Amino acid sequence: MTDLGTRGALPGSAALRRAAPALAGYAAVRALGLLALAVWSAARDKSAYTLLTARWDALWYTRVAELGYGYEVRLPHGDVHSDLAFFPLLPWLERLLHAVTPLSYAAAGLVVSLVASLAAAWGIFAVADLRYGRRAGVCAVLLWAVLPVGVVQSMAYSESLFTALAAWSLYAVLTGRWVSTGVLAALAGLTRPVGLAVVAAVWTAGALSFGGHRSAELVESARMEVRAPRPSPHPLTQRERTIRGAHRTRRALGLLLAPLGTAGYVLWVGHRTGRGPLGYLDVQAGWRNGFDGGYAFALFIMDKFTSIPSAAAGLALIAGVALLLLLYAVCLRQRQPLPLLVYTGAVLALALCASSYFGSKPRLLLPAFPLLFPLALTLARWRAPRSALVVTGLAVASALYGAWWLNGSGPP
Repeated sequence: MTDLGTRGALPGSAALRRAAPALAGYAAVRALGLLALAVWSAARDKSAYTLLTARWDALWYTRVAELGYGYEVRLPHGDVHSDLAFFPLLPWLERLLHAVTPLSYAAAGLVVSLVASLAAAWGIFAVADLRYGRRAGVCAVLLWAVLPVGVVQSMAYSESLFTALAAWSLYAVLTGRWVSTGVLAALAGLTRPVGLAVVAAVWTAGALSFGGHRSAELVESARMEVRAPRPSPHPLTQRERTIRGAHRTRRALGLLLAPLGTAGYVLWVGHRTGRGPLGYLDVQAGWRNGFDGGYAFALFIMDKFTSIPSAAAGLALIAGVALLLLLYAVCLRQRQPLPLLVYTGAVLALALCASSYFGSKPRLLLPAFPLLFPLALTLARWRAPRSALVVTGLAVASALYGAWWLNGSGPP
């Protein structure tokens, strides 16, 4: 493998210094969001801490951390909401942090999320920096921070943890660190069902590599198209054959490790429910959640046009989906590395084509950070005062929206 120096290295002091502006900017944006939430909540006589740690998914994760799996709610119309729908890595970390600190399970979940959000910001910067350079990397992180539902990044939810693991797994595969790639992908698979998107990206990279492309060329594909290796003019030496064999072994190990998180949990749920590989699908069906190619979501949007007051919401939903697809088309046109395209496409498909919980779709799209790269490139080309003004305006809007949203319907 090629030594990439600081920009291709795994996390270290030099890499941290390079990412420092992005992390400082991210922390400032999120601090503004939390401040707005605290002020808004106090004005409504609510607890910002409770809103961050005791809503929807956060309650389920805390219960799993404290009591383990086995809790379910049977609704009057027959649906069964089982905690087996929630993947285990976040509650495992909550339990661990609770065991070694005085923190409650809920507080531990919040700390995990806050730390993971910084790790996610660093990972997003690392991938964008590798592809487009430092300034674009900073802009990508800031754009991720100012997303309208960015407050979820600071909640005791699993989106930040998953995004951190996914971003670093993608960075590792782009830089040819196959074992790290596999371990991180497996952990992502223990965090959310969308870990399948990371596995798809890793296996795509592996297919390219086994097809005759060197790992170093996956890194080069972060700046240009993947090229076929040049034939060596001389026979390989014994040392070169040994190095190449070791690399193949690491690559194979990484590809084998990648799906173990998702597969392991799904098989465990199947064993626990007595339904085999279909057990997890049964659990999701109890939540009325599944994959229908977007049919139910389309009906949900069309239903908005049955009355004039809700038609604006329907138009906004159509515009939002169109924007996502447009950004993905731009990513294709800009020839992002294939693993990134596969990952983003899979996240989009799994989020938009799920058959239930339509209000959750914005937060389910948070891990699709490569969609922000075209916008980050544009922002990076502007003069610094103009970029700062735009980011500041978006940060204020995001903070106010997050405070209003969390004090209202919140993220389902």
